[in-house]
Amino acid sequence: MDEKKRKKLEAKGWKVGSAYDFLGLNEEEAAYVELKLVLSDALTRLRKQKNLTQKQLAELLGSSQSRVAKAEAADKSVTLDLLIRSLLAIGASNRDLAKWISASATA
Repeated sequence: MDEKKRKKLEAKGWKVGSAYDFLGLNEEEAAYVELKLVLSDALTRLRKQKNLTQKQLAELLGSSQSRVAKAEAADKSVTLDLLIRSLLAIGASNRDLAKWISASATA
């Protein structure tokens, strides 16, 4: 948001901040959420790059299509373990994982 718009909103009594501020997350919680978002986005992009459907990925993982959809949406029920296993199952390398993890730290 540009500074002019922000000042205008604050002048009218609005409080402007990030989603993390709104949710009251501490630094570690925010980093965890950001990591899940980066990895779930990477899963979606890599699955599409490999021309796999969510159902095909689910079969590869021995899981369900709805579980893959939740992983790609960074649902709170999805663990980092599932995201990482899914990425590795469709060909992500350790180097790829390191790149995505480091990207989440700078986001």
